[in-house]
Amino acid sequence: MTHLREIASNVHILRHKVLDVTAALIVGGESALVVDTLSTTAQARDLLNAVRRVTDLPLAVVNTHHHFDHTFGNAVFAPAPIWGHEETAVLLGPHHGEPMRAECQRAYPDLAAELAEVPITPPTDLVRTAQDLDLGDRLVELRHFGRGHSAGDLVVLVPDADVVIAGDLVEESGPPQFDDAYPLEWPDTLAALLPHLAETTQVVPGHGRSVDRSFVQAQHEQLASLAWLIREGDQDGAPPDRVAAKSPFPQELSLIAVHRGYLHLNQS
Repeated sequence: MTHLREIASNVHILRHKVLDVTAALIVGGESALVVDTLSTTAQARDLLNAVRRVTDLPLAVVNTHHHFDHTFGNAVFAPAPIWGHEETAVLLGPHHGEPMRAECQRAYPDLAAELAEVPITPPTDLVRTAQDLDLGDRLVELRHFGRGHSAGDLVVLVPDADVVIAGDLVEESGPPQFDDAYPLEWPDTLAALLPHLAETTQVVPGHGRSVDRSFVQAQHEQLASLAWLIREGDQDGAPPDRVAAKSPFPQELSLIAVHRGYLHLNQS
């Protein structure tokens, strides 16, 4: 049986055994907010059941970004409103959602059959830069500080609990992933987030245990170092593998970041 763990007053998280992905529940006086919906219909049903053991209040959902492990359970929560960035809605739409499903089935064959049955459900309520949600005696802030892990990263701030849910802009149980990321912009996005973090703030990453401001600062510095290497390498005409070898992250992942960075620098 899936259980949520309370990390602050009426803020609960679930670290799911598949991909160590984190979902969250924020409970207010009149409604509650579920942050991310996991990878499959079955996982999302377990999450919903766990939510209902905590609260019977009306629900809304927010997607921190479009990747399948954070959104493919959306349909289970319908007809609840699903908040997401404008780019997240596009990337889960008909032109992008089905190719993503096929790619995920190839990458995760153990989940392929379940992924085939998922009704891909984009956000219904869209955010460009900022949206405040009133849960009744509790205000939750949705913020898009810029592109980083994806084109549509949303951060969920719960000021009265001193909790920030960062999605995959912050990673703890593994290094940052760059497959469709913006490695040259990611440092600036984290730099915009940092002023919202106190020393006491609990930061919930997309994968792994909760971290603090110093962890986010350190990850920002690593990402900034990588961005600098990419810009320098592009200017010098350096091959991507040579740049990736200097990165603070594993070379295979860094090579993806370098290719992405070079592409963005040389777009016409």
